[in-house]
Amino acid sequence: MSYVDEVLERVIAQNPAQPEFHQAVKEVLESLRVVIEADEDKYRKEALLERITTPERAILFRVPWVDDKGQVQVNNGFRVQFNSAIGPYKGGLRLHPSVNLGIIKFLGFEQIFKNSLTGLPIGGGKGGSDFDPKGKSDREIMAFCQSFMTELFKYIGADTDVPAGDIGVGAREIGFLYGQYKRITGLYEGVLTGKGLSYGGSLVRTQATGYGLVYLTDELLKCHGTSMEGKTVSVSGAGNVAIYAIEKSQQLGAKVVTCSDSTGWIYDADGIDVALLKEVKEVRRARLTEYKAAKPTAEYHEGKGVWSVKVDVALPCATQNELNLDDAKALVANGVYAVCEGANMPTTLEATKYLQENGVLFVPGKASNAGGVATSALEMSQNSERLSWSAEEVDSKLKNIMVNIYHNIDDASKKYGMEGDYVAGANIAGFLKVVNAMEAQGIV
Repeated sequence: MSYVDEVLERVIAQNPAQPEFHQAVKEVLESLRVVIEADEDKYRKEALLERITTPERAILFRVPWVDDKGQVQVNNGFRVQFNSAIGPYKGGLRLHPSVNLGIIKFLGFEQIFKNSLTGLPIGGGKGGSDFDPKGKSDREIMAFCQSFMTELFKYIGADTDVPAGDIGVGAREIGFLYGQYKRITGLYEGVLTGKGLSYGGSLVRTQATGYGLVYLTDELLKCHGTSMEGKTVSVSGAGNVAIYAIEKSQQLGAKVVTCSDSTGWIYDADGIDVALLKEVKEVRRARLTEYKAAKPTAEYHEGKGVWSVKVDVALPCATQNELNLDDAKALVANGVYAVCEGANMPTTLEATKYLQENGVLFVPGKASNAGGVATSALEMSQNSERLSWSAEEVDSKLKNIMVNIYHNIDDASKKYGMEGDYVAGANIAGFLKVVNAMEAQGIV
C-alpha cells in the first residue's frame, strides 16, 4: 500500500464520524501523490503526512451564558491549533449550530495550505462554537462572547494564535471578544483580526475575501485570454464574502444575477443591487424575501437553485459542500467557463472532478478565498507597527497577493505535469512551503 493510502486509512480510523475532515484530507493527499511518491521513503520515515494531518493541539471547552429570560444556556467551544511551522496559528471563529470538532478540524487543515499560499508568516488554525447568533439580542451575543473568551484567552496571543471572524462572527462579535480579552489580560495587542477601525482594525478587511476572490478570478481569466468584463456571474450566499464578491465583480464590469441565504435565493436579471443587499443583510439582518419586496422585478425562489442559472462564471460563497454533482452538471450544461470558490470547500469532491473533466477552469477556496486571511495578516503587521495603512495601500497589497497566488498554483501545476489542475497546484504549492519549514525545525 502506498504511503498516501496508509495515511488516508489512518486518518479515517482515528477520526471517526468526521466526514468533512476526511474529505479535506483526501482532497489534499490525492493531489500530493506525485510529490510524495517521488521521495516516498523519506516522507514515510519522517512521518510527515501523519504530522501534517494531526493537529498540534485541539481545545474543547464549555461555554455557559445567560439569555434574556434569565435561563442559563450551555454551548460547546472549540479551537484547533493545527500547524505553526511557518507562523502563529491563524484562522477564524465560526458560530453556527452545525459546528462540531470535525468541521473545525477540516477548516483548520485547509487553513494550513491557504495561509501558506499567501506568502505571509501565518500557520493554520480554526475555532468556533455550536452557538447560533441568529435571533439573539446584542446583550445575549455579548454574554456568549464574553464567556467564550474567558476560556479561549488562555490559548491565544498576538504571537501565538490570532483568531478572526467567520460565519456568524462579524464586527459586533469581534468587538465583544476583543473587549473581554483586554479586560482579562490587560493587554492591548493584535490578538484578533477583523477589529473595528477605531481600535486597530484594517481598512479593506471587511471586503477582503470577496474582493480577493474576484482579483484572482480576473487574473485567471486574463491568463486565458479574457476577463471579468462583460461576464454574467452567479454567486451563492449573502454574507460578507458574497456581498463584496458581487460588488467587486460589478466594479470590473461583470453582471452578477444571483445570491442566496439559508432559506432561498434571488435571481435579478438586471444585476444584484449591492446597496439594497447590504441594507437587507448588514443593516436589517433580514431574509432575502425583503430584497424581493423592495425590488419586485427580482425573482425569489425557496430552497436551492442558484446553480441552475446560465452564467459564464460561478462563485460559490456560502458554506461547505453546497455545490454538488447535480449542480455541477447543470453549470456545465449551461456552458459555465470558470468556477472559483469563495467559501471553504463549497464544492463536493464529485462535483469538483466533474467540472475539471468537462474543461471548466476550477480554483479551490484555499487559493481563491485567501484574501481574507491575507488581509488579516496585513492587519497584524499594522498592529505590530502601531500604524494604519490607507485603503489604497491595503487593497494594492491584497491584489498583488491574489495575483501571485494564481501564478504560484499555475506554476506548481505545470511543474508537476498537471497543467490547469489548480486544485493540485494549490495543494502542492501550499504543502511544500510548510513541509520545508517542518523539516528544518526537527521532530516537533
